[in-house]
Amino acid sequence: MQLHEFVDTVTADEPPLSRNADDIIRAGRRQQQRRRAGFATAGAAGLVAAVVAGAFALPSAGTEQTTPDADAPAAPAKAATWPDAAPFTFTFQGFDAGQFQVQDPIVASTAYQIASVYMTGADSNDKPSTGGDEELTQEQLLERKKNAKPSIYAYLTVYRPGAFDPAGIKNGKSTTVNGQQAVQATLTAGLDPTNAVVPGNKLLAWEYTANAWASVTSVSSRETSPSFADLGALVEGLKPGPAKPATLPFTVGYVPAGFKPVQTGTGAMAGLDGIANARGGDYGGATYAKPAPAATGLSAPYDQGTEAGIPGSFNIYVTPSTNSNQKAKAGKTACYPNGFCNVWSADGKVQVQVSNQGTGADLPESELKKIAQSIRVADVADRSTWQPAAKALKQ
Repeated sequence: MQLHEFVDTVTADEPPLSRNADDIIRAGRRQQQRRRAGFATAGAAGLVAAVVAGAFALPSAGTEQTTPDADAPAAPAKAATWPDAAPFTFTFQGFDAGQFQVQDPIVASTAYQIASVYMTGADSNDKPSTGGDEELTQEQLLERKKNAKPSIYAYLTVYRPGAFDPAGIKNGKSTTVNGQQAVQATLTAGLDPTNAVVPGNKLLAWEYTANAWASVTSVSSRETSPSFADLGALVEGLKPGPAKPATLPFTVGYVPAGFKPVQTGTGAMAGLDGIANARGGDYGGATYAKPAPAATGLSAPYDQGTEAGIPGSFNIYVTPSTNSNQKAKAGKTACYPNGFCNVWSADGKVQVQVSNQGTGADLPESELKKIAQSIRVADVADRSTWQPAAKALKQ
């Protein structure tokens, strides 16, 4: 899906929502800036953010429904036992909750893990464009806009114990959902706290176990859907699973002094870039920062609401060469004035990119090149060859 096509889809049959559409494509735009600066703004990867969200099934007759708007708290739910897992570990699996479909988590960090959330009846644009829209007539484009489904970009973030501070949620309202302590808030345009609030942007956070919180962030083309009550379906649905280390299809041999690994993407780019393009077919990614951001006192993922990403960071992207605007050069290395270097596999099918574009890390080209050339890629098609992130990332 191309950028302008996504904006058309998001605003179909709704009042003008230019700032809201900007919210939804924020993560995709950041990907373009980092991976594709100096090249076309849309390409094989699509690089458009939109994932999910929705409504949930009504309770059966005679069953009491608990929502964030309920006046009285529900009876406390039986506490689940969550594994005491190290950073860069997944501790839950995908699940369904009404019309929501939470995917397996693909992003892991020193403080949290993130999964995409989809919804029946809503468009999720986190996959490459099929192209061809430039060949459509104006009438065909208008007809497609008329028939387009609502679009939502949403994700579930599960924080490690002690990492999340609900007091940091601006204008948060304390409530109770499914017997759990919770906070809800309407978020700003672009999820940037300096912007105005947009009714379709919502956050619901809850304490899923002692001193540990989860949150769902939803950026919707519709102001009232999903509602906070709809999002509350995820509270009951979140359950612990076997602890599994996040894995990467590469190992890093060189890292400049002082840089520490911050977050990863398994079968995706790291951080919210990975969520924005979750079905783009990318292989993996990692973010290093100097200094590393604190793993406590958080109220959002490290790169939420930012255009450049984590300050003082560089990113590693391991992707199919077809997901890049740079022409593959089999077995070669190439650096670009925009602040990134690429290395291609011997057959030219896999591209490794190291970029500090716009983050303020100010690494010279020689360092970016050295990092890129130190990376060893496993068999991207065989996950049994991938390494646990804690082992793959030089620290």
